[in-house]
Amino acid sequence: MVSWNSLFTHMDWYGLLDLLISAVAALLCITLHELSHGFTAYRLGDPTAKNAGRLTLNPVRHIDPFGLVMMLVAKVGWAKPVPVDMRYFKHPKRGMAVTALAGPASNFVLAFLAVALFSLVFRLPSVSDSFLLPLMLLQAFLANVAILSVGLGIFNLIPISPLDGSKVLFSFLPDKVYMNILRYERYVMIAVLLLTISGFFSRPLSWLIVRVLEGFCSLCGLSQGIEYLLAFSHLFQYFHF
Repeated sequence: MVSWNSLFTHMDWYGLLDLLISAVAALLCITLHELSHGFTAYRLGDPTAKNAGRLTLNPVRHIDPFGLVMMLVAKVGWAKPVPVDMRYFKHPKRGMAVTALAGPASNFVLAFLAVALFSLVFRLPSVSDSFLLPLMLLQAFLANVAILSVGLGIFNLIPISPLDGSKVLFSFLPDKVYMNILRYERYVMIAVLLLTISGFFSRPLSWLIVRVLEGFCSLCGLSQGIEYLLAFSHLFQYFHF
């Protein structure tokens, strides 16, 4: 029988620390994404998300457990969809498209801010040993926020119902066709889930995530920034203190 002392000794604490940092970063990305959907819909006249208690920074109200796990494992995932009633919009399809775009847009803004702050911290002069670990924790968190936020934004822009990109693409379709697609989108989601689990999206999404992050790093003047971000996103699996 394995003793508690043995279990404690052989526990991968640094791997758990990496997982914790990634989980907190993922919760931030998910919360901002769904809050942006709900707030945009509210500003366009739809109180559904507000009435459902989804205009909140409380991540518990937005979590889809499986979607969160996929974000941590595959770097792409989803949250519990914010309820939206397009009948409240003055221009229903246009309002739905704007509401859908708000989520990914918020993720790209968050990712850029994370890269900018990462760049500032990275350029700090030498610090004392007492500040080294907190700064590395901050950089690891910012790197995870940048990577996961870009992944969430890009994944949701895929024009397959019910992902956000489909709401934009379908807004150009005739009303009858649009409503028929919405009626069956829950079944399409099953196919999207299976494709995601199988890794079908992994290669193209990984390529796009790297390209977007390289662009952000270039704008922030961080040479070889993508290498630094990827290294810090799993920093504590490789360095011991």
